[in-house]
Order: sequence, then C-alpha cells, then structure tokens
Amino acid sequence: MVFDAIILGAGGAGLLAAATAGQAGARVLLLDHAEKAGKKILISGGGRCNFTNMGASAECFLCENPHFMKSALSRYTQWDFLALLESHNIAWHEKTLGQLFCDGSARQVVAMLLDECAKGGVELRLNTPIGEIAHRDGQFHVAGARTRHLVVATGGPSIPKMGATGVAYDIAGQFGVNVIQPRPALVPFTLGPSDTAFTAISGVSVSSVATVGNVSFPEASLFTHRGLSGPAILQISSYWTPGQEISLNILPNALKHLKAAKKVAPRSHIKAALAEHLPNRLVEVLQDLLGIEKELANVPDAALAAAANTLTHLRFTPTGTEGYAKAEVTAGGVDTDALSSRTMEMRAVPGLFFIGEAVGDWLARRVQFSVGVVLCSRGRIRNCKET
Repeated sequence: MVFDAIILGAGGAGLLAAATAGQAGARVLLLDHAEKAGKKILISGGGRCNFTNMGASAECFLCENPHFMKSALSRYTQWDFLALLESHNIAWHEKTLGQLFCDGSARQVVAMLLDECAKGGVELRLNTPIGEIAHRDGQFHVAGARTRHLVVATGGPSIPKMGATGVAYDIAGQFGVNVIQPRPALVPFTLGPSDTAFTAISGVSVSSVATVGNVSFPEASLFTHRGLSGPAILQISSYWTPGQEISLNILPNALKHLKAAKKVAPRSHIKAALAEHLPNRLVEVLQDLLGIEKELANVPDAALAAAANTLTHLRFTPTGTEGYAKAEVTAGGVDTDALSSRTMEMRAVPGLFFIGEAVGDWLARRVQFSVGVVLCSRGRIRNCKET
C-alpha cells in the first residue's frame, strides 16, 4: 500500500505531524509499536501535561547550532498550540516560570491529537513493529507499506518502562546520519556516602537556586533517598558533566537573616534562626554542618558570614544521575547539521525526516513538546499524492 507519508512514532511529535499532513491533503500512515498512542504525554506534568511555555524561544534549546530552531519556532509558536487547545475546549493554566498545564488530564491532549488525526484521515496502526526499513527506487518500504516521505518521530530512550527505545538512532545510522552521543537529561542526581545526612531527609523540598558552571535555575530542590531531584535540579542536570560540582542557594540574603536574628534574639541559637526560613528536618542537618553551637550573641560576625556562605553555596558533587529510567528527556540525538532547519528533512536522503526528541536539539526548560513538528507536513509532504 502506498502513502504520501509514513510517520514512525505516535507520541506528541508524530501525532501532530500526522494530523497536519493529513489535513493538508496527504494520505498518512502513523505507526507505533506501543498498544496506545501518546504514552509519554499521559504521564507528563504529573498527569496534567506541561505542554508548552509562555517563554518558548530558540534560546531555550541546547544545540551546537543556536540558530537551528529559529525557523521552527517562528512558523509554529506556543500561541498556535494554545489556539489548538482552545478549539477543543481544553482549559489550561500558567504555573512557575511560564509553564503551561492542562486544568484537567493529559488524556485531553492525547484525545485532541487523535481527533485531529481523524480529521485528516490518518491511518493509525498500533502494536506494529517497525521491522526493517528498505529504501529503493526513491521509496521507503516499512511494515508492508511504502512512501516517498518517511518521518522518524520515535523519540529517545528516556523512560524505557514506557516502551521508549533508541531506534531513531539505528535508523539514522542506517542512512548515514551522525548521532550526537545521547545521554539522560532533566534527570535526578545521585549522591555518595559523604552526603548521607542529606539523603536521610528524603522528601524534604526547599526553594533554591541551583547552579552549575555559569548556569542557574531558581526553583524547588528535593532531597531524595538517592540524591537530589526537584525542578531546579532537573533543569541543571541538562548542563552538568560527570565530576562537576553543583551549588544550591537555599537561603538568599542568608547573612542579613542571621545578623537580624542575632540582633533580635541574641540568646537564641542558629537552629532557631534557620527554622524561620527552612524546613525543620533540613535545619537539623544544617546545624551539624555549620557547627555553630553557641548562642548567637557569642558568634562572631565572621563566623556568621561563613555560615551564610555555606547556605548560599551548598555544594554537592553528584556521583551520577538516575539514568534513562528517571530522565524526562534525552539529550543528544540526530545531528542537526544533517537536517534542514526549515523542513527537518535529511539533506543527503530526500524524503527522510527526523523530528521530536530523536533530534539532537531539545528544550532545556520543558517547553512545547510539539514545536517544530509540523514543518515536514507544511513543506514537502503537502499535496503530493502518489499513485
């Protein structure tokens, strides 16, 4: 059977690409090995789907070519996706740092995308292994069908329990596309034996500014039984390299707070001063770490300054990350140098497209899973019926 386009992967990228191509008049086949579409969408945002961000821009992407995503973001913006949601009466709200979530369930987003595919007459085949892909006479042959336009939207290997694999990289290799070394990103850190005092307070969350190198993120950090997690930590993990130290500022203006406590309650101890601003279980650990046992009246200002420096630069050297099992995305992937930034088509193999998380150009701030997806269907696939 011949199709104008075959799209591999029924996640956010594949579903939106299929819907747009189908509604543009193309005959589209959407394949996925899973038993249902949009499995990662369903668990995103704690089940409420953090689908985009008010601040989505090319600067939010980590890529060796900082200009690659400009075309995609100018042609399909966060406002376009919001308009699509609203056309389906899906309510949404804005949270921290411009993050947008569904008021209801992520299932609404999957249902919306499936409905859009149905409007475009997309043929969806689930529980369908990709198998071998052949390319001859200008056509791609896959799963008993053929096409001149093959779109790879199979994602990366993050969250393998959801069926995620690195098959996109195998396909890229088959067609001579370079793959930037994949690695887990937006992932919790693990800590070693020297930090057991912090892993012992698993479940404690604190407002913080997490820093690695010259990059910082102001959000919550969470201590876990294995190490560090929470929004700030997940963000900073994308910039971390093994062996690198990270720093948490858990009490901005710490010296000001400590000096004020010394003046107002000189007979109190540092534990009481910290308990005004930080969780009690964390304060217990910090008290031991700071080693200040005297009443504040008897603590020199220099010692308070040293304590404040610790609180604003709480340092950890992670032993590693929790890997793909807990990573929300995969960094690295198909080299963007091999792709057209306008259509996501491989320059050396006409008709072969890579989109979504499989591409080595990804979002640092968890914004817009769909961005750049529709370019292939608004470009060469439109109105190109085969016979």
